[in-house]
Amino acid sequence: MVKTGFGRVITAMITPFKADGSVNYETAKKLASHLVDRGSDTILLCGTTGESPALTREEEYQLFQEVKAAIAPRGKVLAGTGSNSTKEAISATREAAKLGIDGTLQVVPYYNKPPQAGLYEHFKAIAKACPDLPIILYNIPSRTGRNLESETTIELAKIDNIIGIKEASGNLDTVSQIRASTPTDFAIYSGDDSLTLPLLAVGGNGVVSVASHLVGNTLQEAISSCEKGDLQTATTIHLKLFPLFKALFYTTNPIPIKTALNLQGWDVGGVRLPLGKMPAELEAKLKVVLEELELL
Repeated sequence: MVKTGFGRVITAMITPFKADGSVNYETAKKLASHLVDRGSDTILLCGTTGESPALTREEEYQLFQEVKAAIAPRGKVLAGTGSNSTKEAISATREAAKLGIDGTLQVVPYYNKPPQAGLYEHFKAIAKACPDLPIILYNIPSRTGRNLESETTIELAKIDNIIGIKEASGNLDTVSQIRASTPTDFAIYSGDDSLTLPLLAVGGNGVVSVASHLVGNTLQEAISSCEKGDLQTATTIHLKLFPLFKALFYTTNPIPIKTALNLQGWDVGGVRLPLGKMPAELEAKLKVVLEELELL
């Protein structure tokens, strides 16, 4: 199959909720369209920022359909359909493929801490079950309890429809090792806004971003500048946005970004338990950063 590109900036979109806690699909469609208009090449649904652990599969499938219809063909949709059960991941990925999504994000299985051989077989089985669907791996050991080692990623990159990785390990040596041993069309995305610039410097391709909810066009400018060799402009943008990158992780993601969007006037609601409201003192600090960047 032909490998499919998802652009430079993939927004890991929040899931809006109504006052009663149900998913607000209308706001989700409006927000996704807004993001595509302001620098997002692709919308990732039901990832970490989308509160996937607190959503039902039925809610996820409806989100995939609604947002896909709202942004096609201007932007693409990645669906978070991973699981720590290979059987469940395959089932969810097949269902998402039927709904016409453009690709899928597959997180490293969490809690059961499989060995590297098990991780390889897990992702290989999903890829084999859905051979026409592009797959991006998602390595975030701080949440899953297991690191996807570079050697395993390199082997997985040989599978035709595994087309990239979201690297959120914070380890640039890992990124360098992957880049040195994978084809140039194997995409490497930063899983941390604050590490996008250094990741680009060692051969990365872009970012799966939280901050792009607020500064998507600016992130596009930074990445484009880096690609053109204008490191000065890219660095200036990075340093300007660095306080925002840190502020959006004052407490557990996605609590701060949902707070920021609500402060901007988006009615995205709160977060589902076991997450909770942002403490008032942290919200005040976040508001200062947003004001300094003229985002309010």
